[in-house]
Amino acid sequence: MKQPARPTTVSGTGAEPRRSMAVCALIGAAVMAAADEIVFHQILGWHHFYDRSTTSVGLLSDGLLHTAELLALIAGFFLYADLRRRRALARTPAWAGFFLGMGTFQLYDGIVDHKLLRLHQIRYGVDVTPYDWAWNLSALILLLIGAALAVHAARRDGAGPSS
Repeated sequence: MKQPARPTTVSGTGAEPRRSMAVCALIGAAVMAAADEIVFHQILGWHHFYDRSTTSVGLLSDGLLHTAELLALIAGFFLYADLRRRRALARTPAWAGFFLGMGTFQLYDGIVDHKLLRLHQIRYGVDVTPYDWAWNLSALILLLIGAALAVHAARRDGAGPSS
């Protein structure tokens, strides 16, 4: 006879909301880095991670970004699997962390990489203003979703045990 399936979220004493949020923030940042790398660097070919040198250096920088993103994704999923194995995953904080990680990566890329360090722009040969607005506003939307989920989880946890 099979045993009933174990819940993916543990409420009460075994849940680790902060760790769940941190682990999934790492995964979220890695997923957003992968989306950026795949869509804007490879499919559209709009830019490389570092565009202030030769194409070869740009491709090398893309490879290094891809390596870092892949390592972060692997590490994040190992940590996630550990939370699941120990029945310590807190679902809502995990989703909050995922969106916060995606938004943080995107906003950092849009402000620091694009504007402050000028490593690259979203696109060249066009007015980048609408691209910048779309990029940074989408980052803020992701951050707001993550913050709303984090507040919801904190309020719920303060009210008593839940899943």
